[in-house]
Amino acid sequence: MPTAQAPSLSDTERLIWLRLIRSENVGPRTFRSLLRHCGSARAALDALPDLARRGGATTAGRICSAAEAERELAATAAIGGRLVASHEAGYPPRLATIDDAPPLLGILGDAAIMMRPMIAIVGARNASAAGQKFAATLADDLGQAGLVVVSGLARGIDQAAHRAALSAGTVAALAGGLDQIYPPEHVELLRAMVAASGAAMSEMPLGHVPRARDFPRRNRLISGSAVGVVVVEAAHRSGSLITARFANEQGREVFAAPGSPIDPRCAGSNDLIKQGAMLVTSAADIVDAVGPILGEPNHRMREDDDFGELAPIEASEPQERDRLRIMALLGPTPVGTDDLVRMAGAAPALVRAVLLELELAGRLERHGGSLVSLIY
Repeated sequence: MPTAQAPSLSDTERLIWLRLIRSENVGPRTFRSLLRHCGSARAALDALPDLARRGGATTAGRICSAAEAERELAATAAIGGRLVASHEAGYPPRLATIDDAPPLLGILGDAAIMMRPMIAIVGARNASAAGQKFAATLADDLGQAGLVVVSGLARGIDQAAHRAALSAGTVAALAGGLDQIYPPEHVELLRAMVAASGAAMSEMPLGHVPRARDFPRRNRLISGSAVGVVVVEAAHRSGSLITARFANEQGREVFAAPGSPIDPRCAGSNDLIKQGAMLVTSAADIVDAVGPILGEPNHRMREDDDFGELAPIEASEPQERDRLRIMALLGPTPVGTDDLVRMAGAAPALVRAVLLELELAGRLERHGGSLVSLIY
């Protein structure tokens, strides 16, 4: 496992990384696969049209131009933000270790706070007064214990936690661009957070107005950045439970505050306790639980990450018979990539290359747990 931080990106490399991640059908996992397959972001950018064609694309996908990327970098700098790569200082160390970590993360505010250990506090938007008071008490006490509170800037529990943690520093994960604050009435709260040495983070481009499907993506940033997630009041099917699910998948601790059994706002958080989440009645419960974890070495990169300009790590070029064999095993029902390798009788690198081509052609959907399905 790597122990040294990789070199920072040059201005030219940052521009190329931004062009690649902003190109059509390139998400965080695809970005990582392209680097592994092609050896560098520059080579991956050049290879996009051909890889998509091999995957069955009938038209060329949109590739972010240098001019577009330059405008985004300049506009981000103009509002006091920066785009930080996943191996650079200022990128939350724990977030950098998740499978779908954004290659570039927009940061507004004090980047130093992103390097400190974080605890997420999330919960109902229509939270009760008691729930908001408890979230505020937790946030204040956690801040005094040296932990940074990260949340989603939403109404209710998120807002209460951010406000209580202002003096210690708090971080907001945004579903839209750094210039698109939701809800709009929290613009002043975010300004106060940034002024108090806090920060906001987003993987979306400037100007991106958050849509419903963007909030689960935002939630994985909240859980991925933290050592643990505390849920205070969450109904069934709430976004807070999505954050808790991400936390479980990412190997984070999950805590829940008990609530009234007759209050539907507490049904989901009470269920989390039944399912094994740690019951929380004070910040001391959290501090005691995460103390041993914070003492462990915090490796900033995944084992398979290498951000230099290298020869392609996976140079396998599938033949048409390989594509047909692997595609015949795919369908609308998600299947694990390990199962595909076994059933296709092919090398893992070959299967990954075919999946990469299909994804760039817009014909593959990735699910959690290394599951993939074909889009018809």
